[in-house]
Amino acid sequence: MNFEYFIAKRIIDSKAYKSSISAPIIKIGIVAIALGIIVMMIAIATGIGLQQKIRDKVVAFNGHATITNYDTNNSQESENPISINQDFYPNFNRVKGIKHIQGVATKHAVFRQPDTFESVVIKGVGTDYDWQYLKEYLVDGVLPNYTQKLSAELLISEYFSKRLNLQVGDKVTAYFLREDLNKPPRPLTYEIVGIYNSGFKEFDQQFAIGDIKHIQRLNKWEPDQIGNFEIFINDFDVIEQKTIEIFKETPSTLNVESVKQKFWLVFDWISIFDKNIAGIIGIMILVAGINMITALLVLILERTQMIGILKALGSSSNSIRKIFVYNATYLIIKGLFWGNLIGLSLLFAQKQFSFLSFPNPEQYYMKVIPVYISLDYIILLNVGTFVLCLTMLLIPSYIITKISPIKAIRFE
Repeated sequence: MNFEYFIAKRIIDSKAYKSSISAPIIKIGIVAIALGIIVMMIAIATGIGLQQKIRDKVVAFNGHATITNYDTNNSQESENPISINQDFYPNFNRVKGIKHIQGVATKHAVFRQPDTFESVVIKGVGTDYDWQYLKEYLVDGVLPNYTQKLSAELLISEYFSKRLNLQVGDKVTAYFLREDLNKPPRPLTYEIVGIYNSGFKEFDQQFAIGDIKHIQRLNKWEPDQIGNFEIFINDFDVIEQKTIEIFKETPSTLNVESVKQKFWLVFDWISIFDKNIAGIIGIMILVAGINMITALLVLILERTQMIGILKALGSSSNSIRKIFVYNATYLIIKGLFWGNLIGLSLLFAQKQFSFLSFPNPEQYYMKVIPVYISLDYIILLNVGTFVLCLTMLLIPSYIITKISPIKAIRFE
């Protein structure tokens, strides 16, 4: 055990230290670090959690990237078909990191009930559709099962269920406009087998999921024609790079657009969370650091006589500075310990029991506040806080070099 650490440990363990004038200030410093860690941890966990949940909802309805015809308009309805007989389908092996590719088509319709009606976009999907992205949003019934046989099963949102007073097992008639507007709309009766609620009102108020073969028949397409391809990748962080790679591996007649490009307004909005998180972290570390600087200054002033005696006995200023840095390190670690214990307990409780909800769920596209827990950011947050606070404490410890042994020993 080195000399500086021995003295620092004796100071910490002494009863006089715990009942000294500086004790309340030191406790405030520890509490400041603990609260700072709690606030920063919650800000990161909820901020990233909210970003991921919103991102996943957008991806669930659109994929990470879409392949369409260049002459496709900006409406939600598929007009110009694409042949499904492509080199990249059903396995996009030319680009690494592609998880899944599926063919879909969309068509506008109107749900009509005796006393009301609603405009809807029927999204036609087939046997290649990956239901795992919508499975977690299912609130009633089951997911449709589309095989080679034409199916009348339909998945609607809870929004349409409430607006049209529909339940699982009910039948609903959808009316599709014909190319010749002078002819009456073409009716098609569906059976509701499931109800979903993604919380993303832009999609819930728009989409119902049906069999793509109905849309192919209504549009007079061939069985191998679809509206567009949806592509899912393994890593969202490389979505822009993968979109470029996919574009290079598709025919020149087809366009590729990432979900970030298609819904840029949503992704610009959630990117603001990063700035908010960074601001909170900066403020919390600054507050914690200032409190620890105050605690160290009070501790140095309280131990002025001890500093003078140690200098008189031959200790260097740097050696004495180490004593107080060791002392401050103990206080920082103690604050980090309690901050992590309380912060992680709150996060795990929220993740398990979901006891906190948004007061206005429509604004954040979800009811329950999501949390993202990862060992990576927890370690980085603790190491960063520890290093920054310790670095800030090196400045006030410089006061020790200015203390005169003779004046310090006579200090009362």
